Amino acid sequence: MSDQNRRLVYSSEGGAVDPSASKRPSDAKLRPRLLPDDGVIRITRERRRASSASVIYGLPEDELVTTAKALKQLCGSGGTVKNGTVEIQGDHRERIVAWFLARGKRAKLAGG
Repeated sequence: MSDQNRRLVYSSEGGAVDPSASKRPSDAKLRPRLLPDDGVIRITRERRRASSASVIYGLPEDELVTTAKALKQLCGSGGTVKNGTVEIQGDHRERIVAWFLARGKRAKLAGG
């Protein structure tokens, strides 16, 4: 092979890359949501693939497990406790808000 047929195809030298210019769109999902700590329990719906989940924010740490168990029984569906939130499978937001209001807690629907 002669030197005539060799040419530079790609080189990573010769320029600085600005790391803030190429943010991945999935970075927004990795950041925790900033919710106010005002004593109000917020219930949102999150879409996951073809299903949805009701996510409860603002519960005290010591009530997470017992509340999750009660809400799973109320809604007749599965759920889990993750990162200080309770996740219930399915869209049961209105039922969950009514359950909290019946127990004298301040709760509201959040999100869209």
